[in-house]
Amino acid sequence: MLKVNNLEKHFGGVKALQGCTLEVREGSITGLIGPNGAGKTTLFNVISGILKPDRGEITFQGKKIDGSPPYQIARLGLLRTFQISRGLRHMTVLENLMLYPQAQIGEGLKNIWLLWKRIKTQEKVLKEKALHILEFVNLVHLRHAYAQELSGGQKKLLELARVLMAEPKIILLDEPGAGVNPALMKDLVARILRLKEQGMTFLLVEHDMDLVLSLCRPVIVMTQGKKLTEGSFEEIQKDPRVLEAYLGRRR
Repeated sequence: MLKVNNLEKHFGGVKALQGCTLEVREGSITGLIGPNGAGKTTLFNVISGILKPDRGEITFQGKKIDGSPPYQIARLGLLRTFQISRGLRHMTVLENLMLYPQAQIGEGLKNIWLLWKRIKTQEKVLKEKALHILEFVNLVHLRHAYAQELSGGQKKLLELARVLMAEPKIILLDEPGAGVNPALMKDLVARILRLKEQGMTFLLVEHDMDLVLSLCRPVIVMTQGKKLTEGSFEEIQKDPRVLEAYLGRRR
């Protein structure tokens, strides 16, 4: 579904990505792990269009997307969450979801006066969809709460809910477990697995190895801006190259 070929991204003399090549199969939850500075976040930023690559190619469902702006990539169905929640703090949980779908009729100033009936009908449909998604992520009871009032784990669930409003084909999850308590972590894992059963594809960056073990097949290990190896969690944890990447070369 997603192919990255020989991707490079430099920041001055820092080579954040150095010939990174990997693939994400449709219907998988692919884990992306590696030590700090391996290039994982840079890779997410390049894939999602936040940064432009210096070299290389990215294809999504056979369509070349490297260098495209984020809104065009999102319209194709490739969306992402962020390690630090980007929910609109002074809007309610429900309003955050209602704002997310693209190409809403009410976004045009003239349409507010000329197509108000269609706008009202569309908003009713979107509200029903938003409530259904909030029910799915177990946040419907907080629909009228402001986003800033949510706990860290609830904000991660809100991030996921917002992305689901845009009907993604693949979701890039950036450290979904960071700052999440164990109870909400189980909730988050259950929701991701249910979405996979429904055909959703994920590429997931995570430092919590328990979360990677419970969710990801396969696991890709990055180091020094490129893929080091790929396999099951059991395989990669026995790979001496992985141990060296995390712990350094033993003398």
